[in-house]
Amino acid sequence: MKQFKINYTSLVILHVFIGFAIFTFEPLSKFYFAAILAWFFIRILQANKKNRPTEVLIACSYIVGSEVFLRMTGGNFLYEASKYSVIFFLALGIFFDSISRKSYPYLIYILLLVPGIFMASVTLDYGTEFRKVVAFNLSGPVCLGIAALYCYKQKEPFSIYDKITQAIALPIIANTIYLYRYNPNIKDVLNGTQSNFEASGGFGPNQVATVLGLGMFALVVRYIVFSKNGFQKLLNLVLLALVSYRAIITFSRGGIITSLIIVFAFLGLYYLQSSGRLRKQLSLSIVIIVLLSVGVWVFSSFQTLGFIDKRYSNQDASGRVKEDITTGRVELVSSEFQEFFENPFLGIGVGKVKEARLERIGIEAASHNEMSRILAEHGFFGACAFLILLIFPLVYRMKHRNNYLFFSFYLFWFLTINHSSMRIAAPAFIYALCLLDIQNGKPTLHRKQIS
Repeated sequence: MKQFKINYTSLVILHVFIGFAIFTFEPLSKFYFAAILAWFFIRILQANKKNRPTEVLIACSYIVGSEVFLRMTGGNFLYEASKYSVIFFLALGIFFDSISRKSYPYLIYILLLVPGIFMASVTLDYGTEFRKVVAFNLSGPVCLGIAALYCYKQKEPFSIYDKITQAIALPIIANTIYLYRYNPNIKDVLNGTQSNFEASGGFGPNQVATVLGLGMFALVVRYIVFSKNGFQKLLNLVLLALVSYRAIITFSRGGIITSLIIVFAFLGLYYLQSSGRLRKQLSLSIVIIVLLSVGVWVFSSFQTLGFIDKRYSNQDASGRVKEDITTGRVELVSSEFQEFFENPFLGIGVGKVKEARLERIGIEAASHNEMSRILAEHGFFGACAFLILLIFPLVYRMKHRNNYLFFSFYLFWFLTINHSSMRIAAPAFIYALCLLDIQNGKPTLHRKQIS
């Protein structure tokens, strides 16, 4: 059966409409989520064996891009529904296509998480919902493990990034439109230099900034590599400016800084792998992006009355420099390392770290740091699991150098789990994309055809 296709511009317009429609009538978000699941499920089932892995990756990419939007609008039937959806589509892919025998380190990684569950059954407080706590804390790590199992050595053409970046960007565009309708003017909700919930659609600024930052990266890649003509280049630049502004005014720094780093990693590697002629075109594109970025920042500074400059200078609203640039997270992370040192073998159990911190220092808050959390809750087994995640992609990279987005994906995972943990599916799935075996990954730039 031939699959229905529409062009990129039409898809952008469709998602602009989705953003407006869900803001106007928010219950539509649940229908949107149901439509996503049904649409991609049908596409995967109808795809032939050769195209099915691509369809699975597109489905997961779209869900990753839409997760925060669905959460803030109540579209998810369960809070972690997007992670479960990614796991479901990956499991569907594994069922039909199997996995590489050499992906066993990620099976070991998943098994290393199991002892922490048994510890949690013993250590969690009596009134704690065991199933809910374990599911919440392990949905991200398990999602990563299954995604890595599926993606490892999966052969994909160079053009897969056209489809992946498009699938990630489209729902983020809808999310951005919703944010502009939710809060048209940042001046109306300025409340200092702290993270701004109103400017983030009434949702967590950290998660919103993280996914918008990912959208910025996807749009840069689309502008540089996959804009097929001048109109698409202009369209992607406009979208990049709109998404960047909304990301900046969340006042959450982690997602923005991460986005800048992975964009630089992409541009640097892409430039090095380009030929002399392509480098000249790429240099011009980079200059345009830099000028656009400066313009967006100046506009953001004007709209926030200079508060955004103070935020990134680690100042409060009065201009006084804050003592702790991490807004208290160092103390939270330190308490988790202390739990690891005191319980180095089995850890304190999945989900126990918040209870232990409350008992130890009287603070009931999450550190949002996956590295310290996995050590505290899983002990030695957690340390081994994290080392697998940290080292194995770098070893894989030594023999598979065609993936020119490798370092961007790897850095997105590592930086995101250290400021936002794995509260959303993005770091888990993006990590797995490091492991794709890209065929004919030679840099190209689209040129206008001469008639």
